[in-house]
Amino acid sequence: MTTVPSLETAGAHTVGRWVTDRAAQSPHAIAIDDRGVTVDYATLAGRASALAAAIRAAGYGPGSRIATISGNSADHVVAFFGCALAGVAFMPLSWRLTPGEAGDLIRRSDPDLLLVDDEHVVLAGEALRTVDDTPATVLLGAGGVETQVPRASRPGADRSVGDDDPLLVIFTSGSEAAPKGVVLTHANCFWNNMALAGALPLTSADVVLAMLPQFHVAAWNCQPLLAWWVGATVVLERAFQPARALQLLAQRKVTAMMGVPTQYALLAADPGWEEADLDALTLALVGGATVPGDVRRRWAARGVALTQGYGLTEAGPNVLYLSEADAREHPDAVGRPYPHVDVCVVDPETGLELDGAGIGELWVRGPSVFAGYLFDDAATARARAGQWLRTGDLVHRDVSGIHTIVDRLKDIFISGGENVAPAEVERALVGHPLIAAAAVVGVPDPVWGERGVAFCVAVRGTTPSADEVIAHARARLAGFKVPVAVAFVDALPTSAIDKIARARLRDRAARLAEGASLDHTR
Repeated sequence: MTTVPSLETAGAHTVGRWVTDRAAQSPHAIAIDDRGVTVDYATLAGRASALAAAIRAAGYGPGSRIATISGNSADHVVAFFGCALAGVAFMPLSWRLTPGEAGDLIRRSDPDLLLVDDEHVVLAGEALRTVDDTPATVLLGAGGVETQVPRASRPGADRSVGDDDPLLVIFTSGSEAAPKGVVLTHANCFWNNMALAGALPLTSADVVLAMLPQFHVAAWNCQPLLAWWVGATVVLERAFQPARALQLLAQRKVTAMMGVPTQYALLAADPGWEEADLDALTLALVGGATVPGDVRRRWAARGVALTQGYGLTEAGPNVLYLSEADAREHPDAVGRPYPHVDVCVVDPETGLELDGAGIGELWVRGPSVFAGYLFDDAATARARAGQWLRTGDLVHRDVSGIHTIVDRLKDIFISGGENVAPAEVERALVGHPLIAAAAVVGVPDPVWGERGVAFCVAVRGTTPSADEVIAHARARLAGFKVPVAVAFVDALPTSAIDKIARARLRDRAARLAEGASLDHTR
């Protein structure tokens, strides 16, 4: 007779119990609307608890890691809560990767088990062919892992789940370097969601549209987990399609959503935008980058104030948010710290904390800051300064404590001894009426050390010239900030959450600069 280990939790801040506690209070409330198929809290908790028991009976436990390759789905959420209840780290891998990239993550993260949905079986199979020591693999869902869990080859700890056990391992996008696995504990995620609840609360009456892919931390810790804690409904979207998202906002009476600026821009540009029913929407959270002013104004004209936020995976991710009152006076800012989050601004040259207004690197401290990078103590040490997390982001803090992102520190380039923030140059370039988007990277220059090269996307149907764009920039920027060359592209390369992938532009930028007639008169 097999003895199933106890699923009792030793920690007060373990997240698995959220779904079982909620099921006891409101079992028939709808937890998930997955493309029209609904799952109530009793069903979600029952499936997750049964899976957790099977996971523990198969020998997994605290210290084990279960990876997934899956789109957003109710089955994926069941797997998450099953792992949470069992004390196993849940490690969702990106389905946007090539087989070689996915195989590299599997090698480096060394999961004990891999769960795959039907849509990504081929990707997973090709990825595993690049891996020598392959983990056991099984399909997600009632017909897969919920029916039979492969026996663990490396037994996990046989104990109850604690606050400091890993809950999520989320890989950073890797746009600048190899992706790193960010380890977030139960306590990290608990406090991150308490911070969100303190600033931008949800209730059981809310309907949350979740359209970010679940291999990103925001797809869990920016509304969905909080929604399941309070008993709200989460409408899961497998892929972002503007027309369908607008339909869902109306049909499901969505009250809250989270997206990146590109998604909000595409929604506002959709042919159905003006007729879309947005009446129920009261909280539209923005992350990943600062939302452009024209996008913010289009949403405001429809009665929806976009709430700008700032975060990073290593912080859980929520760090700063811009209240509606602050947004009226500081529309381009990212705001003040969430509850339970401490921040400071540090001079990157001296490492000294700045008092009052100033520009420096943003550091973060608090119970939601990550436990470290998976299998990478050196990178963890570089990211920390005592209890503080170095974000790598350069911010401006004004006298009232409002923060505005200047740029990534590693994106800053130095021209003639002057720091140039690509984001500032990009804002000037998109001020040209024929430029829809722009990205600027620094390249070596024999005279000035570095100069900027701009990649621009022209407004559809227009053909501005490079000289015209440079003249526009020269009228608005100091000479050392003006790009030395401009190239027009159909689209800018982006990471999985639509951040500009500058690393993919740098080699091309260097070739452009070499072929350009460099202007050394500034």
